[in-house]
Amino acid sequence: MADGDAPGAAAAAAASPQPSAPGPSPPPGWRERLRAGLVGTWASLWFVVGLGLLYALRVPLRLCENVAAVTVFLNSLTSKFYVALTGTCSLISGLIFIFEWWYFHKHGTSFIEQVSVNHLRPLMGGTERSMSDPASLSSSREGETGRQNVSECKVWRNPLNLFRGAEYRRLTWVTGKEPLTYYDMNLSAQDHQTFFTCDSDSLRPSDTVMQKAWRERNPLSRIKAAYQALELNNDCASAYILLAEEEATTIVDVEKLFKQALKAGETIYRRSQQCQHQSPQHEAQLRRDTNVLAYIKRRLAMCARKLGRIREAVKIMRDLMKEFPPLTMWNIHENLLESLLELQAYADVQAVLAKYDDISLPKSAAICYTAALLKTRTVSDKFSPETASRRGLSTAEINAVEAIHRAVEFNPHVPKYLLEMKSLILPPEHIQKRGDSEAVAYAFFHLQHWKRIEGALNLLQCTWEGTFRMIPYPLEKGHLFHPYPSCTETADKELLPTFHQVSVYPKKELPFFIYFTAGLCSSTAMIALLTHQFPEIMGVFAKAVPGVY
Repeated sequence: MADGDAPGAAAAAAASPQPSAPGPSPPPGWRERLRAGLVGTWASLWFVVGLGLLYALRVPLRLCENVAAVTVFLNSLTSKFYVALTGTCSLISGLIFIFEWWYFHKHGTSFIEQVSVNHLRPLMGGTERSMSDPASLSSSREGETGRQNVSECKVWRNPLNLFRGAEYRRLTWVTGKEPLTYYDMNLSAQDHQTFFTCDSDSLRPSDTVMQKAWRERNPLSRIKAAYQALELNNDCASAYILLAEEEATTIVDVEKLFKQALKAGETIYRRSQQCQHQSPQHEAQLRRDTNVLAYIKRRLAMCARKLGRIREAVKIMRDLMKEFPPLTMWNIHENLLESLLELQAYADVQAVLAKYDDISLPKSAAICYTAALLKTRTVSDKFSPETASRRGLSTAEINAVEAIHRAVEFNPHVPKYLLEMKSLILPPEHIQKRGDSEAVAYAFFHLQHWKRIEGALNLLQCTWEGTFRMIPYPLEKGHLFHPYPSCTETADKELLPTFHQVSVYPKKELPFFIYFTAGLCSSTAMIALLTHQFPEIMGVFAKAVPGVY
């Protein structure tokens, strides 16, 4: 359960070559232009051939006689037929409308449109469009942009994730709901194998057992394997970690197990330091034992924070950041920020922000919204919308509003939770930056800090929606940050439980087919009602315009 993003994954992502910008494509040759012209006239040619065949076969098929017979048949129909016909059409279109509405809310797209694009368009020759066609070039660019956005949508370890046994499982006991998704727990399993295992685990029997334990999906099997590892080696720190995370039911029990893990981890770490230069395997062991020790100390700091020993938690975090500076990608500073805010040590919070709120470092909701909170704190107690509208904003108020706009642009979902417009749930073990999962994780721990400062939420409520006027097209262009990634909704739906309604930004417009099916259902229902109430008038109308039906 490594807190923070995996260093190996981050290094790999940083080292991976970025896709080069596409250069100008060469002008199409005469063969491509000819092929494009032939494809464009193919549908027209089939239409003309169909009309010619229909005209040539009009006598053998006796089209005129058949049309006259159909007209006589329609004129002989009673109003009950038209009531049944329009009622059936209304029912079918209503069912289609309900299905379209459900499919859009579940998948974010229209089912009819998706089927038309993916299945009907290839049958009509849409895939044979030449690359010289501007529409094809546009769609290809959109596809490349979408693929780049997906690659940028990186899932991060939640720095403040809860304990499974002592916190997450309590919700299951009380409500019967599972707060963690399978996707989220699968990512955690990958983190466990990255941080707590190495290639030389076969040299230690207890580590071999724990390597299998981290891969187990059943919690009881993992706990049983941890006890087996402790029977083989009483100093197996990773076994204590697993028991503390998943078996302990109170924070006090969690802390006791982590203290045992700390004692074992320090012993193993000192041995690994002495042998690190003997072989590459020993170097891998040292990296693994470093991760284990840093993880234990971090979780001990979180236990102290939860038990009210905040100054002790701050000291452990500061010492940890000094002892293992390469592990800054674990985002330990976000744990430190939250603890310092609880102490109301705002000068220390500002000092941490001065170091980590840098243009070269990745941003987070904790960084942006904490910076906004500090600037809001200086003016919120005296802020009044009426007074500000009369005399204008002061320099300090302008700085506070700009900080709020910056934070909202980075993650527009957070204000809904801070202002309690949406209900909070337990945060997941992984988050999607700038997404709803990050907003839940931030607000779960920081809402109390906003409430503590008088007028802070009032200023946020008055100003946060003004951000959207500066970025009318957030998916295309941002103001202070990159355009808002379009893949956050998909990742958040995988990370957050099904009983939580995921916040979507920007709001999607309803597809055309939802409006179409709704109008069709309403109009046919109205016609059925009119036919039932006024059969004579509707019968005359139907006979006058037989082609309508």
